[in-house]
Amino acid sequence: MIKVAIIEDNTTIREGLAALINGTPDYSCVGSYPDCESFLQKLPQLDTNIVLMDIGLPGMSGIEGITRAKKIKPYLNILMLTVYEDSQSIFKALCAGASGYLVKKTPPSRLLDAIKDAYEGGAPMSSLIARQVITLFQRTVTPQNVEEDLVLSTREKEVLTSLADGNNYQNIADRLFISVDTVRHHIRNIYRKLHVHSQSEAVAKAIRKGII
Repeated sequence: MIKVAIIEDNTTIREGLAALINGTPDYSCVGSYPDCESFLQKLPQLDTNIVLMDIGLPGMSGIEGITRAKKIKPYLNILMLTVYEDSQSIFKALCAGASGYLVKKTPPSRLLDAIKDAYEGGAPMSSLIARQVITLFQRTVTPQNVEEDLVLSTREKEVLTSLADGNNYQNIADRLFISVDTVRHHIRNIYRKLHVHSQSEAVAKAIRKGII
């Protein structure tokens, strides 16, 4: 069972998302909140796998909410679900620790797939968002920024590039003709070499350092 929490201030959208999730087999909405403050109060006791977080919220922003939620549960999977498609919002959310970035016009079936992807270790992003992230970093870094202790193998770079394109572990395994366990092994090595703890951090740092 994939347990989802929702932080969305629009009542109609919030209730619609909860109905979609509760109406889908193997998905359950374990909490829905109109703001980050009420969500963060419940988070220590909340049994959730995935969080859908808006950015433009009353009071604390969703991006600040990510930072605070990660302090409570460092490995929490937080997917941004927002109307914002600008590079600055995407960059700030991913650097804060978001596991993926989706826009509110995402079709319901794609949203459910993205939740499952994140649950299984993926970093769901629309291809447009993923390309925007890569373009943003490529404009601001050069290969000379690569540090010696951050050098990845060719295969690790292939895995990380596939993550940056929004693929989950199974898709990466299929594309590279390796097992899912091998993908996990490479990702553990990537985390260790880059000194990060999440896929979004790994992708952001690799692009920022000119590794991919």
